[in-house]
Amino acid sequence: MEISSKSMEDAIRFIFFSFLLIPANTQLESNQKGYISAVISTKGLDFVKDLLIEKAVSSIIPLQLSDIEKSAKIPVVGKVRMGLSDIVIYSVDFPFSSVATGDSGIVLVASGATANLNMKWKYSYKTWIVTISDQGTATVEVLGMVVWLKAAVINEEGTLKLFLLDYECHVKDISINVDGGASWLYQGIIDAFRGKIMSEVEDAIIKKIKEGMIKLDSLLQSLPKQLQVNSVVALNVTFMDDPLLTNSSVELEINGLFNGADEISVSNYYSKRARNFLSCNGLAKMVEISLHEKVFQSAASVYFHADHMHWTLNKIPESLTNTAGWRYIIPQLYEQYPNDDMKLHVTVTSPPVIRIADHDVDTTIYADLTFEVLDSSEVVSIACVSLVISTSCSAEIHRNNLTGSIKLTNFTSSLAWSNIGNLNMHLLQAAMSTVLENFFMPDLNLHLRNGFPLPLPHGFTLQNAEIVQLDSKVMVRSDLSYTVDMISRPGINLLATA
Repeated sequence: MEISSKSMEDAIRFIFFSFLLIPANTQLESNQKGYISAVISTKGLDFVKDLLIEKAVSSIIPLQLSDIEKSAKIPVVGKVRMGLSDIVIYSVDFPFSSVATGDSGIVLVASGATANLNMKWKYSYKTWIVTISDQGTATVEVLGMVVWLKAAVINEEGTLKLFLLDYECHVKDISINVDGGASWLYQGIIDAFRGKIMSEVEDAIIKKIKEGMIKLDSLLQSLPKQLQVNSVVALNVTFMDDPLLTNSSVELEINGLFNGADEISVSNYYSKRARNFLSCNGLAKMVEISLHEKVFQSAASVYFHADHMHWTLNKIPESLTNTAGWRYIIPQLYEQYPNDDMKLHVTVTSPPVIRIADHDVDTTIYADLTFEVLDSSEVVSIACVSLVISTSCSAEIHRNNLTGSIKLTNFTSSLAWSNIGNLNMHLLQAAMSTVLENFFMPDLNLHLRNGFPLPLPHGFTLQNAEIVQLDSKVMVRSDLSYTVDMISRPGINLLATA
């Protein structure tokens, strides 16, 4: 159906992103797998089906039909030339609809539909003396209309190609109300135009379906392959393999790994995994999005190689930012640099190791904590402690972003080097515990609070989301809400980035 507004375009993009991801042929095996999977449940299919019908109807109304002219022989009157013009469908209602999946595609049926038309009529005929003519208006009610279509989408080099496999529009009957005119006019119009009006309605709907599918195919192929998160990282949202279709759900995979700002994929850092689809049996939510732990590992790798994993600890008490505060823990520090200001600088030395276990996300961070002294306006690095930090993370949803929080579970420390002699690591270990717990962890949580966007279109918001951490994956199960105002603005991209 023809897309006539920006909001309609965005809505349709999501609908086909969601449930028209059906292979036209038998699935082909591929060595390339995705690390983000999405399952659209029966509840989700019904949601997008209802939205599709609502948006499709609003996009085609009003619908202008072609003018109709015909000559008919009317008893007593004789041969009459009649015409209908300005035929406009101004309302359509689909009280019943269904969506069904099959091996060759997805079938959408809207039945029991009614439509209302306005039109103008005119007629003329000749007697042996004069030509008699008249004109007026009429209304038509279309009854029992059924619209049926089957469509499929295949994966072509990471983008989606739409095929309209079959379609049909059938009108069961119409009711015509003629305003004015001679007594024979009503039956004359019924006899002359009933079938023609019905076929014109059917042809117009089918034409809009064909035009709309061409537009939708163009929209699908324009879906971005990369979602820019910020100036450092982008999410690879290339479609992988063919979607998997069952009788109750549709599942698809995208690459899901993060790339650096230079668009060099980090997917080669990891071995390919076997295809392990989610179970949607009994899923009470509309959608389930699964993120493999390698998604998070790729993000950590990009940030690390982009040199964004080092910072100076802020918001620490003054007692720890002066050598006097360390006099009993590192005596020689105070002796050599009495009452000098200090900074504690953290440098992560390798990409954090992220493992998703049942109900938990375990992260191991390898870092160096460097003690720096401000001596006569010169920054002097005086010692470095190597840390192996074990943390526990919990995933959270904020709007459409997957965020999280982290807490310290354990750590070990060892002296990497020192310019002031040996350090008492027993005393330093206790001090490090305070620094990590009260200052390092809060700094990390400030960064994690923003999270990253899940691949959802503008206008669609997760609702009542639940998070499950299981078998190397974080799974987000959620219903969806649709807000027109959010996607009606011009120039909006398909995927949310905030």
